[in-house]
Amino acid sequence: MATKQQAEQFFDFDISKFDISKYLGDFKVPGVDVDTLVSSQRKNIDALTQANKLAYEGFQAVIKRQAEILRQTVDEIAQATKDIAEPGNPQEKAAKQAELAKDAFERSLANLRELSEMVAKANSEAFDLLNKRFTQNLDEVRDAFAKLGKK
Repeated sequence: MATKQQAEQFFDFDISKFDISKYLGDFKVPGVDVDTLVSSQRKNIDALTQANKLAYEGFQAVIKRQAEILRQTVDEIAQATKDIAEPGNPQEKAAKQAELAKDAFERSLANLRELSEMVAKANSEAFDLLNKRFTQNLDEVRDAFAKLGKK
């Protein structure tokens, strides 16, 4: 089983400490700039790492908000139970219960909407980051082919 330290090390992976260019330097391929290729791959890994971090932070925010909603719901249920247990007119109690049920349903929908928006925002941020890097990759490939064409 992975320890907390191992998990933290996984998220703190630093590609700059891994020098693949020294491994690829022995393989001479005409027209291939190893440094440019390595730099591009570093950018890809950095973008993926950042996207994963954004997704993880979004997941943490959703879990935190769910815990807040749960605490709020438990408090409201305790208060509603106390209110209903008090002596009073049965018709008024029935009306009060119906109102509490309606309010609870509306709050549940609002909370669900809020959580859905939080997830969508986190996913959108991560996707936008990866999409931006993909576009940069295409530009780098285009530039590399343009350099090859000039030689």
